[in-house]
Amino acid sequence: MDKKNLEHFRKKLLEMREELISEAGKTITGMSSDGNKYPDPTDRASAESDRNFELRIRDRERKLLSKIDAALERIDDESFGICDSCGDDITHARLEARPVTTLCIECKTREENYENAKAG
Repeated sequence: MDKKNLEHFRKKLLEMREELISEAGKTITGMSSDGNKYPDPTDRASAESDRNFELRIRDRERKLLSKIDAALERIDDESFGICDSCGDDITHARLEARPVTTLCIECKTREENYENAKAG
């Protein structure tokens, strides 16, 4: 992959990373300042459910952050955009849609089909 494309994806990944970190900061601020007392058990349960949902989202984003960091490392070592399974180039369109991917669409499809058959 040429340097121009690598820099494009570096910028995109850094923007994604910054957005995730910003959202995590908002969650921490919101939860630490949320001193609402809910006298009604239904309201309390609803608020707790909302907090749990928010925490699940942040956990998924934490995992995405580690994938972003790994993708940035691949850009640095110039292995970004190469499929881990077959060694072919990952298409630009796939990288635009999912810049943290490590598999080309064919290998990812094969992996998903295998998992579905195994679970099925």
